[in-house]
Amino acid sequence: MKVTTNKAYDFTASFDRLQDILDSVETFEPIDTVPNSDTLSYSNGYYFKCYAIFIDIRDSSTLPGKYQKRTLAKIYRAYISEIVALFQSSPNCKELNIVGDSVWAVYNAKVKDDVSEVFHAAYAACSIINTLNYKLCKKSIDPIRVGIGIDKGDALMILAGFKGSGINDVIYMGGVVNNASKLCSKGSKNENGTIVISDDVYSDLQGKGNGTHEYQSYFTRNHLENNYHATMVRIDMNNWLNEQQTKYPCNR
Repeated sequence: MKVTTNKAYDFTASFDRLQDILDSVETFEPIDTVPNSDTLSYSNGYYFKCYAIFIDIRDSSTLPGKYQKRTLAKIYRAYISEIVALFQSSPNCKELNIVGDSVWAVYNAKVKDDVSEVFHAAYAACSIINTLNYKLCKKSIDPIRVGIGIDKGDALMILAGFKGSGINDVIYMGGVVNNASKLCSKGSKNENGTIVISDDVYSDLQGKGNGTHEYQSYFTRNHLENNYHATMVRIDMNNWLNEQQTKYPCNR
């Protein structure tokens, strides 16, 4: 978050800025991997293929009426803290953003095997939420539900903001981030599982598995919406949680 300057708005200068931007000669370079955003300027940008993953809390608009403010603040902090820690632990995670109760990240998609990193993050996130809900239960607090969406596609990465002000942000243009957000909104909804992925992501999972099952076998196709959904967990995290629940059951 950037602090505003409260400088008076000069609309005549605005007209010149608009013209300068529209007349500028942009350089959009196609590259193989997600670039470092520090290399962006107001006159360049990058095209690349990537995976985008979104996670957010279901029915979040109803939560202020369900939880006390301090309780809700703790839930948000705990959830966001651990999802950010999970996503940023991967060397393939190149950009990470928090928007309200949503956390989304961009992962490399240079080769087909890159799908493993983003997919592992998705089912580990499910285990994080299960662990959080166990701890909430121990405090007699209602659980939360999340949706997780993953898509693969092309993105254009640019820097946008008010030049010279220090107020700017990296913008991802193209369908991949929006589609991941839309897939996320379908997770844990109706009969859908927590994780919802696109056709391209499902295709990249072909031949990959956990040693006993192929990942594709966990997914169910939604023919009406052309996506796949599943609920999965990370085995070691799930085993730890089961041990805790056995030793210290939540009797709420």
